[in-house]
Amino acid sequence: MKRIFHFAALVASAFALAACCCQAPVLSDQQTISSPDGRLSMTFGLSEQGEPCYCLNYGDTAVVLPSRLGFELRGTVKATELDFKGAGITKIDAKPSYMFNSDFRVLDVQTDSFDETWAPVWGEEKAIRNNYNELLVCLEQGETGRLMNIRFRLFDDGLGFRYEFPGNQELNYFVIKEELTEFAMADDCLAWWIPGDFDTQEYQYAETRLSGISAELPAHVCGNSSQTLFSKSGVQTALIMKTDENLYVTIHEAGLVDYPCMHLDVNEKTRVLTSFLTPDAQGWKGYMQTACKTPWRTVQVTPTATEMLASRLVLNLNDPCVYEDVSWIHPVKYMGVWWEMIAGAGSWAYTDEYPSIHLGETDYASAKPSGRHSANNEKVRAYIDFAAENGFDALLIEGWNIGWEDWANCSKDYVFDFQTPYPDFDIKALNDYAHSKGIRLVMHHESSSSVRNYERHLEAAYNLMNQYGYDAVKSGYVGDILPRGEHHYGQWMVNHYLYCVTEAAKHHIMVNAHEAVRPTGLCRTYPNLIGNESARGTEYQAFGGTQPNHTTILQFTRLNGGPMDFTPGIFEQNLKEWCGNDSHVNATIANQLSLYVTFYSPLQMAADTPDHYRPYMDAFQFIKDVAVDWDETRYIAAEPNDYLVVARKPKQSTLTGSAAAFSKGRDTWFLGGTTDEQQRSVDVALDFLTPGVSYEAVIYADAADADYLTNPQAYTITRQDVTSADSLSLTMAPGGGFAVSFRAR
Repeated sequence: MKRIFHFAALVASAFALAACCCQAPVLSDQQTISSPDGRLSMTFGLSEQGEPCYCLNYGDTAVVLPSRLGFELRGTVKATELDFKGAGITKIDAKPSYMFNSDFRVLDVQTDSFDETWAPVWGEEKAIRNNYNELLVCLEQGETGRLMNIRFRLFDDGLGFRYEFPGNQELNYFVIKEELTEFAMADDCLAWWIPGDFDTQEYQYAETRLSGISAELPAHVCGNSSQTLFSKSGVQTALIMKTDENLYVTIHEAGLVDYPCMHLDVNEKTRVLTSFLTPDAQGWKGYMQTACKTPWRTVQVTPTATEMLASRLVLNLNDPCVYEDVSWIHPVKYMGVWWEMIAGAGSWAYTDEYPSIHLGETDYASAKPSGRHSANNEKVRAYIDFAAENGFDALLIEGWNIGWEDWANCSKDYVFDFQTPYPDFDIKALNDYAHSKGIRLVMHHESSSSVRNYERHLEAAYNLMNQYGYDAVKSGYVGDILPRGEHHYGQWMVNHYLYCVTEAAKHHIMVNAHEAVRPTGLCRTYPNLIGNESARGTEYQAFGGTQPNHTTILQFTRLNGGPMDFTPGIFEQNLKEWCGNDSHVNATIANQLSLYVTFYSPLQMAADTPDHYRPYMDAFQFIKDVAVDWDETRYIAAEPNDYLVVARKPKQSTLTGSAAAFSKGRDTWFLGGTTDEQQRSVDVALDFLTPGVSYEAVIYADAADADYLTNPQAYTITRQDVTSADSLSLTMAPGGGFAVSFRAR
C-alpha cells in the first residue's frame, strides 16, 4: 500500500553523520528507508544550502557518505544572440547557465513497497524477484519555482535512484550542461576500472585504490579507431570496488534511454565520484522535454563477490518487456566466417584493385579478386557443413557485402548499402543451402559509424533479411561517429541504438550490437537486444593479446548490465604459425571451454575456424553440449580480477541442436571455472545437483603441464559418477580453467 507523508512528518534519520568526512554536507529534514531485509538503509536530506543529498549504509557501516545531487542547466535551449566583439561573429547564449542543485525545499514525500517475480524471455534463471522499498521526494527550487523529483528504490542488494521532471511547469524544454550526481565513498576503495572514454570500452582493467587512478591511467590506454578520453581520473561504469570492510560496491546505471551515458570523474583526495555525461558535438550533455526522467543511477552493495554476480538490480530497474509476442526471440549458438579475417588469414574486402570505392559506380564484376576474400561461396558452404554437422543454430558471415575496400578510417558517409553482395557471394543460393542444413545465417551490418547512412538504408536492409530468412543481425560501429563530432555514448547515439532495436522488432529480427553503448538492462524491455559486445572482446587476442585476468573481471563490470557477445572458443593460440600474426591467444583450451559457462550470453559463438577444431573434437564436444539459456545459476566462488566458478542448469524448452541431443530430457548441469595468470585449485561441492540422482560428470581440465603461454593446448578429459553429496577437486593452470558437464544417468 502506498503511504504519503508530508514534509512536516519526515522520519528522522538513523544515519551516523559522525562518519562523514569534513567536506560532506550536514543533512537536515531527513527521510530514511531500509531495504526489505533491513541490511541497507538510505537517507535523504537537504544541506544548509538546500542541496538534495543522500547517503547509504550497510548495517552500521557507511558505504556512501552524504552526496550531493542536481544539475547545472544551460540558460536557454540554444544560442540566441550574435556577438560582434571579437575578431569574428559568434553566437552566444542570451541567458547564462544556472545551478539546479540548491535552494530546494521539499514539497512532498511518498513511500511505497513492491514485490513481484517475473520471467525473462531468456536469461540466467527462469524467474527473477523484484523487491524494493521506494522513496519519492518532490522538490521545488525556491528562486525559480521549478520542480524536480528524485525517486529512490532500495533493494536487498543495492540502491537505484533517478531524477524526474514533472510536466506542466515553467521548466519545459531544457539543456543539461552538467549532471552533478555524487557518490562520496566512505573508503579509499580498491577499484577495478577502465579509463573514461566517450567512444570505446575496449580496454583492459586496472586494479588500484581510488586514490591511485590518475597515476595508472596512461598505462591502461591502448589504441583504438575511435577514442575520446576526458580526464586523467575519469573511469567508466560499471565500476566495481571493494571497501576496507570487504563489502563489494558497484556503481552503474540502468534504463539508459534518450540520455547520454554516464562516466565517473574521481576526486582522489576526497573519494567523491561525480557523474560525467558524454557530450554532444557542441559540448552539451542532454536535451530534455518535460515530463521526462533520467536513467537510474545504481549503487549495488553485497558482502560477497558471488552475491554481486547474482544481483539483478539493474534488470529490475528496467521496464517489463514491451512486446506482446516474443515467440520469435530465441537463444542462438553460432559459428562465423570471422576469426580468420580478425587474425589476418583472410580479408573482408573482395579486391585490392580499388583504393577508393563509389557504391553504384565501382564495377566489381570486372575487378580482379584478391584471392583472400573469406566470404566466398565455397568457404561459406564449408562452414555451413561444419556447423550443421555439429548441431549449431546459425552462421555469421562478415564481409559479404560490397564496400569493404575503403570502409575504415576514411570518415566516409556512403560506405555500405547493406544489400548488395560481392560477386563471389550468392546470397540466395547460400541461404537456401543453409536452410536445407537446418542453419540460419546471421546478417552482418558494419556501419563504419556512418550512422546517418545506416539509418538511410535500415528499412531496406531489414526487408532483405526478411526476404532471405535472416532473423539476427550483428551490427558494428567501428571508427568515429558520423555526424562528425558526436560520440558513441552520447544522447544522439543512445537513441540510434534503441531505434535500430525497435525497428528490428517490427521485422522479428534480433540485434547483436558491437561497439555500441554498454548495456544497462534494456534487454528486459527489448529482449530482441539479444547481445552486445561493448567491451574488449576476444578479437583483441589477435590485436596484441589480452591478459588472462580480463575474463575474470568482465562478469563484474560489463556483464552487470546485460550479456556480452565475447566470442570465445579459440583453440589455436599460436597465430604466428597459422597466419603470420605475432599475437598470441593468452588462454588454454580448457579456459576457452570454461567461458561458455562463466560468460553469460543467449547468443554464444564458437569463434575459431573448423580446421582448428577438427584436431580437438573431443574438447569441442563441450561446446556442442553446453546450453546458452538457463533455468538456474549458482555462483559458487569468485573474486574480481582473480577467478570465478559458476554452475548453470539449462532451460530445457530452448535447447536446440547438439545441446538438445545431449540433454534428451534428462537433468543436466554445466560447471565452469576461470582463473587469471595464477594457477589455482578449488574444491567444488556438487550440492546444486538434484539429491538422490546419479550423474555422469565429464571433466574438461588443464593438463598438469598446461600453461597459457607455453602449453595452452594441453588438456585432459575424464569421466566419473557423482551425486549431490560429492565434491570435485579441480586445478586451473595459469590462464586456464575447467568445464564440466553433468548428465543424470
